[in-house]
Amino acid sequence: MNRRPRLTPCAALLVLLVLLSACQPAPPAPLSKAAIAVRDAAPEDLFVGRLQGVDIELLVQDCKVFQVTRGPEQAVALTEVLAPPPYPFFTDCQRQSLRHEEDAVIAVLGRMALGAGGCCATGGTWRTRDGQTWEKISEQAIP
Repeated sequence: MNRRPRLTPCAALLVLLVLLSACQPAPPAPLSKAAIAVRDAAPEDLFVGRLQGVDIELLVQDCKVFQVTRGPEQAVALTEVLAPPPYPFFTDCQRQSLRHEEDAVIAVLGRMALGAGGCCATGGTWRTRDGQTWEKISEQAIP
């Protein structure tokens, strides 16, 4: 006599759970620091648009402007394209923003020396028409 082994209810449930878990898609890869920075950026810290007929994405973070490059899946890379000149003492970013005006993007960057009042030890206002070449239009970090 040939008897098939019978599964207990607990064993059957375990087999069912193993089979169901094998069918679940793999969780998405964790986001990179760059992808998180772009995702969490405030509206005034991110420009997504066209300059000179080219799609461009810019992010301002810690008083530096980065060009955002998107790759396959959720890959995001940041390339620094603008930063205020270095300062000989410790500084903190006090003002930063990007805004679109006509055919250009205006970046405002202002770093304050730690322990000092007011703004800004280094910074200013810059303009770009292509996202790569920046011209300083003011020594002041005008909001």
